[in-house]
Amino acid sequence: MTYKEEFITFMVRSGVLTFGDFTTKSGRKTPYFVNTGNYKTGAQAARLGDYYAACIQENMPEGAIDCLFGPAYKGIPLAVSAAASLYRNYGRDLPYCFNRKEVKDHGEGGSMVGYKPQGGDRVAIIEDVVTAGTAVRETIELFRSVAEVDIKALFVSVDRMERGTRDCSTLDELRQDFDLQVFPIVTVREVISFLHNNPVDGKVYIDDEVKNKMEGYLAQYGAKV
Repeated sequence: MTYKEEFITFMVRSGVLTFGDFTTKSGRKTPYFVNTGNYKTGAQAARLGDYYAACIQENMPEGAIDCLFGPAYKGIPLAVSAAASLYRNYGRDLPYCFNRKEVKDHGEGGSMVGYKPQGGDRVAIIEDVVTAGTAVRETIELFRSVAEVDIKALFVSVDRMERGTRDCSTLDELRQDFDLQVFPIVTVREVISFLHNNPVDGKVYIDDEVKNKMEGYLAQYGAKV
């Protein structure tokens, strides 16, 4: 299997990618849900880092970026595990950093933890699933008060390929608004293609009925390509 197919299988086995009847924060009724909060073991963290690292290695080769940033809170373990995996699997020792929700007013102070970004650094943001893009926009605003960095890329686990505030997807909005390169490990189309009538541990998660519901959801809320 490719690393993308392995990642889809990993999400299903981890209970992160589930199918049924759900309501998103925006109020949309969806037949599938991605809850990265269900990752909870050291083994899962290590493997998750491997998938992010594979995506980074594929799209941002050595020398293309200078550090990884994980927005608090969910982005913190993602950036740490991705940095560890990049070193372990590819020999790339990239620094990582993340922000505090509340600025520290004692000790060394400030809002950043870990590597202190410098002017001109090329930064890659490591996120889970971007819905409205709020955390990414907040990150870009945050860096304006830290250093004049180049926010080079955004890596996410799954692209739901849904419309944002415009006809295009939220990820495409971020691409357009900030001249940002955005790389999902997988897209929902790749999830459908791989799991449709293809069992994982003997169970079919996307049969014809579920596929039709997912296609219907994309027809209603999907971004115009």
